[in-house]
Amino acid sequence: MVGYYSRFVQNFSKVATSLTNLTTKTTKYEWTNKWKEAFQQLKNRLTSGPVLALPTNSGNFIVYSDASKNRLCCELMQNNRVIAYAP
Repeated sequence: MVGYYSRFVQNFSKVATSLTNLTTKTTKYEWTNKWKEAFQQLKNRLTSGPVLALPTNSGNFIVYSDASKNRLCCELMQNNRVIAYAP
């Protein structure tokens, strides 16, 4: 899900690189402070103000949703900008 929202996060690739490297076959999976810090930084950036736009009086709202047995995700968009989302 983070990959979809990457276009809304400034410098996403710089922050996510270490987490992406953790998923390679050659890297032994050990959850260290380095990974934890990168994860927290991505989480903070995804939930901070610059990612989300304020709604305006012009333009229609669009709701996207995705449901499975395990979870429900949805987002509210206007003029191709995310207003709110619930992962």
